[in-house]
Amino acid sequence: MAENNIDWANLSFGYMPTDYNVRCYYRNGAWGEMEICSEATINMHMAATCLHYGQEAFEGLKAFRCKDGKIRIFRMEANAERLQSTCRGIMMPELPTEKFCEMIKTVVKKNERFIPPYESGASLYIRPLLIGTGAQVGVRPANEYLFVVFVTPVGPYFKGGFSANPYVVIREFDRSAPLGTGVYKVGGNYAASLRANKKAHDLGYSCEFYLDAKEKKYIDEAGAANFFGIKNNTYITPESSSILPSITNRSLMQLAEDLGMKVERRQIPIEELETMEEAGACGTAAVISPIARIDDLEMNKSYVISKDGKPGPISKKLYDKLRAIQYGDEPDTHGWVTVID
Repeated sequence: MAENNIDWANLSFGYMPTDYNVRCYYRNGAWGEMEICSEATINMHMAATCLHYGQEAFEGLKAFRCKDGKIRIFRMEANAERLQSTCRGIMMPELPTEKFCEMIKTVVKKNERFIPPYESGASLYIRPLLIGTGAQVGVRPANEYLFVVFVTPVGPYFKGGFSANPYVVIREFDRSAPLGTGVYKVGGNYAASLRANKKAHDLGYSCEFYLDAKEKKYIDEAGAANFFGIKNNTYITPESSSILPSITNRSLMQLAEDLGMKVERRQIPIEELETMEEAGACGTAAVISPIARIDDLEMNKSYVISKDGKPGPISKKLYDKLRAIQYGDEPDTHGWVTVID
């Protein structure tokens, strides 16, 4: 596909074939060498543990074409660390950070013609995937694994980009349990969210909104993204044992501190939404998706956060600051960005 055939400004957040992916196999107790591959499919045993017992983990990060002509990858070491945490959680061999980063940089360079131009509103989404490929019928970890990284150019996660959206509280489904796999980036958590997400969309909302699975009193997550609220110059985000630790959220907490704000990680009762001046969902795909209102239909309650339906000033400031660092328009004082010439 020639570069000039891509309508960069109107890209959806979806899959587009690119030239290469990179792969690495774990066999006989050790990781092998990186392989560069142009084949989009995987040849796999029908008894592979990823297919039967959910031994599967993935990550998501982005690369950006910048004004200075360079390419920047955002916080890939943090993604490597989170993948290692997931590996410990579901008994898979940890991929060393050095190998993870080498493979990310290689796949980005190999698919450079698919990196959207600066100021197109699009970016190159990077999807690392680790799966158990060894055949097992009993419930136990595999002895062989495949790590693969592919890329695809993407537009904004939500249509309309950085605009405030309505969310709906879904009480009859839980995405994950307090002591389950919610803190790991495994496919099963996302499978568990599909019904709730469909219900939210069918009701006309952008996304579903989860409360804690145990008591249904505290804010957990906004769909597959972390929640944050802002009030009294404080950035507040939930403390929970069932929420995936978002690298975007971690970055926003640091930027909030840089702006002189206080940061709190704690349980947030749903009633506290009434006092929030701003709120949003954050993650790699959307960066920040500002929340206009959250409807709790079962309780016949609506928490209106944005009176005019627009993003709040602090959310906008944080969003602009993070994007400016990702695109190299502002100094990277925290060492988050890897520059590729």
